[in-house]
Amino acid sequence: MRAPDRLVLVGRFGAPQGVRGEVRVQSFTGDPRRIGSYRPLTDARRSKAFVFERLRVLKDDMLVVKVQGVETREAASALTGAEIFVPRDRLPEPSADEFYYDDLVGLAAVSPDGRAIGRVAAVSSYGAGDIIEIAPEGGGEPLLMPFTKASRRQLISPRARSWSSRPRRSRRARERAGFRQAPARGARRAPRQVRYTR
Repeated sequence: MRAPDRLVLVGRFGAPQGVRGEVRVQSFTGDPRRIGSYRPLTDARRSKAFVFERLRVLKDDMLVVKVQGVETREAASALTGAEIFVPRDRLPEPSADEFYYDDLVGLAAVSPDGRAIGRVAAVSSYGAGDIIEIAPEGGGEPLLMPFTKASRRQLISPRARSWSSRPRRSRRARERAGFRQAPARGARRAPRQVRYTR
């Protein structure tokens, strides 16, 4: 079982904004502004704490924030590229029809008839919908499956140890259907793991 206090990626610092210590933040939460309400925000090593004194939406999931203790453009620039995490047990529990991407990672993927397919390696969102990436049993290229309302009905529970999927299609058939092979950085795009599925 995955540790309840494991870190979940919720955002990433961008470039400085202005000269008074403000910095851009790309938020990976369902409501981008919610990132400011999570505590404690930290880095991947849990060595730094980030407290947002104020924030405003710049555009879509991009915010401008004032981080406590960051007073100059140079100090804000030092944060550029740093990832922002929160312990999983500090996030609110999702409702019955919602899932944190991070909770799905590691579940065993099985066919409707109970045959083992692999394990959920990542969940990504590329705009047209959520995609589950499954690392197949025995290795090989990852399988990409749409995470739709219909497929979610087959999910036993976000706390269960398996996720039931539809029969897989070949990669070529999936590409014809509009689902492409995950890019090399696909696992890093799974930061959307904190965005609720719809």
